[in-house]
Amino acid sequence: MSKLAGALICLLIVAMDVIAGILGIEAKIAQSKVKHVKVLFIFECKEPSSQAFKLGLAAASLLGLAHVIANLLGGCNCICTREEFGKASPRRQLSEACFFFTWIILAVGLSMLVIGTLSNHKSRASCGFSHHHFLSNGGILCFVHGLLSVA
Repeated sequence: MSKLAGALICLLIVAMDVIAGILGIEAKIAQSKVKHVKVLFIFECKEPSSQAFKLGLAAASLLGLAHVIANLLGGCNCICTREEFGKASPRRQLSEACFFFTWIILAVGLSMLVIGTLSNHKSRASCGFSHHHFLSNGGILCFVHGLLSVA
């Protein structure tokens, strides 16, 4: 029964990350439908997209929730020193490496989704730096997060 529960939790985490990735990419598509007036290369003026804001917020929330579930239900294999890491089995070393990279992917992906989402907030109807690919890149990192979380 324990293996079945573990498999279901893994499927839940992957499903949440895949949905978050799809929502991030859909937010990018909704953002690109809004009228953009480019001023210079990295500066632009645009109107915010409420649809992109909602989709980006949902994607960021799902990514964060998937990470919390993966860490709470995935257990903790704490290796504190370099000697312990060297003596650990290759399977445990791989698990620790995936755990470490999952945190990095979360930090980068969630930051990109939040920046892309905030650029579409209603109070941000002004000119500034362009945030074209933050939502789609954050969505792609959701897929990577799902793979590393299950590993």
